[in-house]
Amino acid sequence: MKIAPDKWKHFYAGIVMGAVLQAFFSFLLDARFGLSALLAFIFSVVIGYGFELFSKFTGKGHYELMDAVAAVVGAVLGIGSVALIQLA
Repeated sequence: MKIAPDKWKHFYAGIVMGAVLQAFFSFLLDARFGLSALLAFIFSVVIGYGFELFSKFTGKGHYELMDAVAAVVGAVLGIGSVALIQLA
């Protein structure tokens, strides 16, 4: 199965989004590591799917659910990479 180049863009953007959100929530919630990871994941899902809904309702862009899935999968990797750095 070949993954479309468009999905890779969403995947890479998701990695950055997850890493930035994890770092941000870890900064805000210093002693609550689990809560910061959970919030970063929830915000990643909301942002990833929110952009797709924006595309659907405004007609600017192409709505595709798999774009949001690719962004969330990337976000999980971004959250995990920052979490590993924080735990080390």
